[in-house]
Amino acid sequence: MFTGIVEEVGGVVSVTKSGTNLDLVIAARFAPELRVDQSVSHNGVCLTVVKVQPDQYMVSAVQETLERSNIGALNVGDPVNLERCLRLGDRLDGHMVQGHVDTVVPCIAVKDLDGSRWFTFKLPEQGEMLVEKGSICINGVSLTIADLAQDSFSVAVIPYTFEHTNFRTLVPGGIVNIEYDVIGKYVQRMLAR
Repeated sequence: MFTGIVEEVGGVVSVTKSGTNLDLVIAARFAPELRVDQSVSHNGVCLTVVKVQPDQYMVSAVQETLERSNIGALNVGDPVNLERCLRLGDRLDGHMVQGHVDTVVPCIAVKDLDGSRWFTFKLPEQGEMLVEKGSICINGVSLTIADLAQDSFSVAVIPYTFEHTNFRTLVPGGIVNIEYDVIGKYVQRMLAR
C-alpha cells in the first residue's frame, strides 16, 4: 500500500530483457535502506526489490505489468517516481494507492498557469471511474481531478510536486500510468452486480 506521495525521483541505470520479463536497475538515495523482497512504487507500479547494491537496486517487471503500464517504455537515464510502501502508523498524506496500475493514457496538453501547471489527459476507456474533485494516481502521484470533460480530464500540479516528480519532464504525447481510486473501484463492482 502506498500514498501517492513521491519520496524521490530515481534514475534508470539499466534495462535488461529476461525472457518475457524486464529487469530494471534503479539509482536511488534510499537504496541502502532497502532489502530484497520489499515493495517500491515505480511510476505508480508496485515492484519487488530483487537485488540491492549501495546506491541502486534491481526490480523485475513481468509481461502483465509491461502490457498495462509505461514501465516497458523506460530507457536508461529516464526519471522514475519512487515511493516506498506505507508503514502502519504513518500519516496518509495522499490517498490509498495499491500500486496496481489500471491503464495508461497520453498527456494531451500542458499549460503553465504562472504558479501551477494544468495537465490534461485523454479520458481512459473506463472514464466512469473518474469523479471531478476525486482522487487519481498518475505515475505514482496522488492528485485531485480538477476538471472532467467528455473526452479528457485535467489535474492542477503545484510547483513543489512539479519540481519533485517526473511531471517536470512530461510533455504532450507522453504516456502516464493511471490507477483509479480503489474505493471507486469497489463501489463500481458492487453496483454492477
